[in-house]
Amino acid sequence: MSEQGKEHAEHTSHHPTYGTYIMVWIGLVALTSITVTVAGIKLGSLTLITALTIATIKTLMVTYYFMHVKFDNRVIKIFILVCLIIFLILWILTFSDLSFR
Repeated sequence: MSEQGKEHAEHTSHHPTYGTYIMVWIGLVALTSITVTVAGIKLGSLTLITALTIATIKTLMVTYYFMHVKFDNRVIKIFILVCLIIFLILWILTFSDLSFR
């Protein structure tokens, strides 16, 4: 079997089951309800940090399972990581202007 055939065989064998999708969906619904609950509680500055942390976890769950990044090649994961780092750098540079006003 050629190298491409082996890679294709390895790639097609990794498909989540419906049970995995349902568990991820239940997790997303649970995290959404936690976000709504936390929004109603007065935590001060921790409210924003908590909401962003939960949103990050939900984003990772959607990206890994529903977009199948968990089962992609390492190169794709590296490209996604590089894009996220560049995005964060640009975001920090843009909003760092607020501290100089």
